[in-house]
Amino acid sequence: MKKSLLLLCLCFLNFGYSQEKVDFPKTEIKGNSFFLVLGAVEVTYERILNEDSGLGVALFFVNEEDFDTSFSLTPYYRAYFGKKPAAGFFVEGFSMLSTGVHNKTYYFNNSGNLINIEKDRYTDFALGFGLGSKWVHKRGFVFEINAGIGRNLFSNNSPEVVGRGGISLGYRF
Repeated sequence: MKKSLLLLCLCFLNFGYSQEKVDFPKTEIKGNSFFLVLGAVEVTYERILNEDSGLGVALFFVNEEDFDTSFSLTPYYRAYFGKKPAAGFFVEGFSMLSTGVHNKTYYFNNSGNLINIEKDRYTDFALGFGLGSKWVHKRGFVFEINAGIGRNLFSNNSPEVVGRGGISLGYRF
């Protein structure tokens, strides 16, 4: 009798626990086309946690003096508010580890030439938030626009405010 009752309870638990499982691709690789046009490279990896959130990391580097930041590593967390899984409008919180040259001092020498005398290199850590929107094609192509702002916390040589943003193209698989 005890075995029959246990079997009956297990059957009811099995039927009561049925959930609708939504299966969708959960990995994205993206490149920031906006920075690519400007001569920099930013590549992003994002892992979708569920239909409403994701974790990612962006790697940025440039070898030009026009940018204050020459390298940054930016992990982030996103909360999505769209109808499709991990798509539509999103809000993100991010941290950024960055290095670069911020303060540059120039002077004119006796012959009238502009000379670079001092470059203040920095490494700093920032916290910030951002907004954006993501569109996902049924075949997995991703288009994203985002912008964010943060504040460096430790170095006196670094820029006080950091920006994050771009126009990214990628693929979800």
